[in-house]
Amino acid sequence: MSSKTVTPQTAQELLAKGAVLVDIRGADEYAREHIAGAQHMPMEQLSSKGMPSSAANAVIFHCSSGNRTMMNANVLDNCATCEVYILEGGLDGWRKAGLPVVKDAKQPLELQRQVQIGAGSMILLGVILGATVAPGWYVLSGFVGAGLIMAGVTGFCGLARVLMAMPWNKNMAK
Repeated sequence: MSSKTVTPQTAQELLAKGAVLVDIRGADEYAREHIAGAQHMPMEQLSSKGMPSSAANAVIFHCSSGNRTMMNANVLDNCATCEVYILEGGLDGWRKAGLPVVKDAKQPLELQRQVQIGAGSMILLGVILGATVAPGWYVLSGFVGAGLIMAGVTGFCGLARVLMAMPWNKNMAK
């Protein structure tokens, strides 16, 4: 089976006819904002276990922008025994179409965004302090840059581990 891309409006019609909407994003992303009625099944879970059997006539997968679902279309095609669709533009496309979403602003920002903010802030701080206080502060920017490279190469991000232990991330909805 080969998945097809559908617009948010077409997805809404399919949902009214019994299709199931599946959000493949991480738990932190889903907790902060999601489409009402969407089932949460992270991509990692789907690729290892597949989708639980369902009586749905169609499944519509989505992520944040549509890129993750498109990149994993082959895996997603094999997760369901019915018609498989990918939501064009993902959650962003759904929102741009003026369709409702469930937001919980009390949930922390997605961990990836926290890492980006933290790393960017430390790099900028190192540059500012290096230019205004002492050149030795440039080492901070170099250290963070090296950490980002290692995170990309190994898949382990020390800053993400530190941020996960922060109090605001302790009670993240799963």
